[in-house]
Amino acid sequence: MMMFANKLTVKFYGWRRMLALILAFTIALISAAIFSPRISAQNPPITPRKTELRGVWLTNIDSDVIFSRQNIADAVNRLDRLNFNTVYPTVWQGGYTLYPSAVAKRVFGKPIDPAPGLQNRDILKEIIAESHPKGIAVIPWFEFGFMAPADSELARLHPDWLAKRRDGSTIWKEGTHDRVWLNPFDAEVQQFILDLIVEIVDNYDLDGIQFDDHFGLPVEFGYEPTTVSMYEKAIKSPPSNDARETFWIRWRADRINDFMGRIYRTIKSRKPKCIISVSPNPLHFALPAHLQDWFTWERREYIEELIVQVYRSDIKRFNAELEREEVILAKEHIPTAIGILTGLKNNSISLKQIQEQMQEVRKRNFAGVSFFFYESLSNWAKETPEQRDSALRTFFPAKIQRPSV
Repeated sequence: MMMFANKLTVKFYGWRRMLALILAFTIALISAAIFSPRISAQNPPITPRKTELRGVWLTNIDSDVIFSRQNIADAVNRLDRLNFNTVYPTVWQGGYTLYPSAVAKRVFGKPIDPAPGLQNRDILKEIIAESHPKGIAVIPWFEFGFMAPADSELARLHPDWLAKRRDGSTIWKEGTHDRVWLNPFDAEVQQFILDLIVEIVDNYDLDGIQFDDHFGLPVEFGYEPTTVSMYEKAIKSPPSNDARETFWIRWRADRINDFMGRIYRTIKSRKPKCIISVSPNPLHFALPAHLQDWFTWERREYIEELIVQVYRSDIKRFNAELEREEVILAKEHIPTAIGILTGLKNNSISLKQIQEQMQEVRKRNFAGVSFFFYESLSNWAKETPEQRDSALRTFFPAKIQRPSV
């Protein structure tokens, strides 16, 4: 009887140990479900980036970077150390080319910007020569688009090329500067712009070419006699008191769309691997204010890289621009990045703001960022240049390829 009791005791304790193990395993599973990080469709696991656009614009305004070969070398070496992979140097600015141009000489007698530091040089060749061995892409920036200074040789020699308001005026204020706009509907203007583009594409070992928010026309312009005649044949007389009338905006924007298609076909017929990039304002401003319908360009596959300028200091407004439907749709189709303002001569941008905006861009899985502009990466800031460079190394801790097109 004692032996039987011992057997029962062993059997009981065996079952009790098994129940304890089962209970412990169940508790572990419940704990894991409660306390472990949850993976959902909204929060997918973060995978290492294989590509990222890390760009910066190089200008000739408030910047010395392009005015000597040594400055270019120093800048590119710095960008290489900071793991950038793309530069966008301006090549059409202030009514002049910043490279020796046979087209510009033929049309208005000046082959290059007369600034002393640019004479007897070709800055575009120099930038390419410094950048390509380091794996940095060079995409020339056609900065002024259809805009020109009112007192430029181009404007003075070709007054018939200028866009006009209903009252015949041509001056457009950009801050304190008097500007004019070339008429994008004029056949001679289109040919001039196309000739400049072809000259750049044909003569340089570039990776692409970029157009920005000036590749359009302020909405109050477009009342030149030839433009009005074209519109009358297509629809009716343009409105005399409402330059923002729907059909009038749509027709003019569509003519610029058609020209962008012509540019795309011309570039691709000469250099198929040349990337066509655009850095516009957000569409809800670009189209109604400047007749620039870049979303149609993207839908029709006229552009292959998009960098939306989101120069907002308020983070809620910044994020709202990133989440607009046309931006999301573009991001699903082509490499789409965000232009971030790093400062201006009279407007310092804090590292905190830049870092916060970069985090929001990365959180939404954009193709990358481009900073406006090189000089403000370190100058005019409250932080020291060393602190700014240290932060940039934190942003870009290792080299990475730019997105392929």
